[in-house]
Amino acid sequence: MSLFNVFDIAGSAMSAGNVRLNVTASNLANAQNVGTTEASTYHAKHPLFSSLLKSAQGETEVYGVKIDGVYESQAALDKRYQPDHPLANEEGYVFLPNVNMIDEMANMISASRSYQSNVEVINTSKQLLLATLRIGQ
Repeated sequence: MSLFNVFDIAGSAMSAGNVRLNVTASNLANAQNVGTTEASTYHAKHPLFSSLLKSAQGETEVYGVKIDGVYESQAALDKRYQPDHPLANEEGYVFLPNVNMIDEMANMISASRSYQSNVEVINTSKQLLLATLRIGQ
């Protein structure tokens, strides 16, 4: 693997981390939105990633992170009986999103640390390349 591939791999991982942070922020922002039906209530979203592989000369190399999409959680919504709520249905129930705040905060911390790690990988690779160029002086 070329040292220049490190920039592509870390860059794609940073893009994936950015998507993960945005999805987590969306989940946190909508965690308390109330709906009148299950269909109209916000469902937690989660990104799906895979590794990009490249085969050359019988060897398989990883060369990045691919964002396969964002899917909605199929976990049950929280159904609460609040007949005096303005958005309660005819039975007196409101639906709250299936967002787990603790999991989302852990996801946010993990994604931000992953992003920081990839920034460090890029900075270290840049310093190594510059040090290599200085050898010939």
